[in-house]
Amino acid sequence: MQSLLNKKIVLGISGGIAAYKSAELARLLMQEGASVQVVMTEAATQFITPVTMQALTGNPVFTNQWDARINNNMAHIELSRAADAILIAPASADLMAKLSLGLADDLLTTLCLARDCPLLLAPAMNLQMWQHPATVRSAERLRSDHAELLGPASGAQACGEVGMGRMLEPAEITEQLIAFFQKKVLAGKRVLITAGPTFEAIDPVRGITNRSSGKMGFAIARAALEAGAEVHLIAGPCELDTPLLAAGKIQRTDVVSAKDMYEAVMASPTCDLFFGVAAVADWAIANPSKEKIKRQGGGKSTPNIEFAPNPDILLTMAQSAKKAKGKPYPYCVGFAAESTKLEEHADDKRKRKGIPLIIGNIGPDTFGSDQNQLLLIHERGSKKLAKAPKLQLARQLIQFVATQL
Repeated sequence: MQSLLNKKIVLGISGGIAAYKSAELARLLMQEGASVQVVMTEAATQFITPVTMQALTGNPVFTNQWDARINNNMAHIELSRAADAILIAPASADLMAKLSLGLADDLLTTLCLARDCPLLLAPAMNLQMWQHPATVRSAERLRSDHAELLGPASGAQACGEVGMGRMLEPAEITEQLIAFFQKKVLAGKRVLITAGPTFEAIDPVRGITNRSSGKMGFAIARAALEAGAEVHLIAGPCELDTPLLAAGKIQRTDVVSAKDMYEAVMASPTCDLFFGVAAVADWAIANPSKEKIKRQGGGKSTPNIEFAPNPDILLTMAQSAKKAKGKPYPYCVGFAAESTKLEEHADDKRKRKGIPLIIGNIGPDTFGSDQNQLLLIHERGSKKLAKAPKLQLARQLIQFVATQL
């Protein structure tokens, strides 16, 4: 699926060594289905040639506001009116300063001032330049004017220093742009999500867990953030980075056991929407050892392990739901990983928990995979989402749930 299909993007390039990444960025945007029109500053042409960008995009590159190829000599109007967004990468400190003050002395700055489409900038500069009070003021003014700043990141810089100011990688910028275009169907909503496995200790070094990677839950957290929600993610033990977007941050709470997760959920502020995605252990170890259990009797004897039921997070959230305009609040969505009779067992779980929607994981290989298949089961029937990357499925799920709220 091409996430930017039929989108017209003006890719602005200002002067900076990171301009070499703009070639790869243009290629990735086109792979996602976008049409890319490049506009360069004079300084940018010192780092990468217009010929390169024209060869990659298949479109003529514009550098001069008096370009005679535009019939009415108003390139700043013609180019911006056709665009769904203007993306400047790299955005130098000089360019950011000009745009923040409304200065327009070349084609790129003029078309940004004359635009009627969103403006996104990927800053790229030296550490000291990024931290300079003037640049800080520029960034604040641009944000207040509703421009989106993508990054920068921290890392090695061309000058040999290490720190903030490094432009995001082309793949990261592409993902941020895709996220920007997602419909804000959860704007103003608070979303609580559990993700990943839980770990129930047997002794200080052993425990019982499961194969959940957390990827589906983290994908839903990102999709909810893209959709404009305020997101709190409660994650069991997993090695995943918290999704980060220009639009905002996800509040993350890390837990270990099912009891820890239950307490974190109960302590979380009231939400509008709850996704119980985590693979929560049904049982805890009632008699965990304070010391490592040693083998005895030549390994022929086994330890006596006793189990106790864990609190049911999803059931508790469903029972706490109140009615608002005839619908449950919070709206609870459960997940079911079944080895047989998926729809039958998942729907039975939905009824037992008393929730309006449950998501069945289709297939035995979903744990740890970057792809999944989902079966959405609700009171009126079911809907299957075909195999796709988990983030793509998460976006589809968020759009569906938004229609139910």
